[in-house]
Amino acid sequence: MAFQILAINPGSISTKVAWFKDEEKVWQESISHDPEEIASFQSVASQYEYRLTTVLKVVEEKGSSLEELSAVVGRGGILDPIPGGTYKVDDLMLEHLRRGKPWEHASNLGGILAHSIASERGIPAFIVDPVAVDELDDISRITGLPELPKRSLAHALNVKATVRKAAKDLGKKWDELDVIVAHLGGGITVCAHTGGRMVDLNNANEFGPFSPERAGGVPAGDLVRLCFSGEYTMQEIRRKLVGSGGLMGYLGTSDVREVKKRIAEGDQKALLVYRAMALQVAKEIASYAATLKGKVDAILITGGVAHDSDFVALVQERVQWIAPVLRYPGEDEMRALAEGALRVLRGEEEPRIYGDSIKRREA
Repeated sequence: MAFQILAINPGSISTKVAWFKDEEKVWQESISHDPEEIASFQSVASQYEYRLTTVLKVVEEKGSSLEELSAVVGRGGILDPIPGGTYKVDDLMLEHLRRGKPWEHASNLGGILAHSIASERGIPAFIVDPVAVDELDDISRITGLPELPKRSLAHALNVKATVRKAAKDLGKKWDELDVIVAHLGGGITVCAHTGGRMVDLNNANEFGPFSPERAGGVPAGDLVRLCFSGEYTMQEIRRKLVGSGGLMGYLGTSDVREVKKRIAEGDQKALLVYRAMALQVAKEIASYAATLKGKVDAILITGGVAHDSDFVALVQERVQWIAPVLRYPGEDEMRALAEGALRVLRGEEEPRIYGDSIKRREA
């Protein structure tokens, strides 16, 4: 029996929708939304009807029937900290997805939309490896200031999917691998993954390597002085750190292809900054080798920037002494969502219950 799955991934001004028949992607569509129209809603949760209409229209245009679905899966959003896995969407989860705390995120709509479509047809709705995944070892939370513990905020969906891909390639069980994963995108997540858990990582918005648009770790004392200089508002400082930092701050662009073009034309500053970003990624990878006590099966490089073989080579030459480097360019979040649902439908994995997972973590 083939399982048919609808995957929904809401972004800030777009909604990605894909239809799968088992592992086969039958179709995928990315719908762009008018930013002004999105801004007119009072909250992310209030966009529900608007986004649902959009999804249903695309399904109809593609000639697919919702009555043939086995499950609907949505991108997971900002919830209470929970372990990774595939979760059934239930009433408690819906309540937490709608509340928009500690902050609002478009991905919260994924589970809400999935539940709406699935509940009318008596089929399950899931989310997979949401933004809220927190599997850090307690020792990894210590930062040096008790008031500022490390928070787990990472590209969990792609990190977990990449570990599973590598396990197949290496002929091992995914939860028996000891790997370091570097997700290279607009933000950069480097993660120590062992025993099926993300036990240590950098929060791409706050520290670690600088990236195409984020500052990463910066000198703390100088940052404090900048904050109290009177020259910037809090929002302006936050924008410098996330959005206008990294490549954008040094070179005025977050497009690595544009940076490569400048390098080819002889721009030495672009070359220096490009190489510095690779160095910082390599140093972060090396630091997580310490977390794993040097026992590393492989280093996995993924995300959009991983398409740039020159950048990957700069990182690889500095870390290949630790373990073999495997490259998995891009991120297929829609497939990762569908595969998470498929594992549960096939009985390969038990679905997690959100409330139970919170209680286990708090115990």
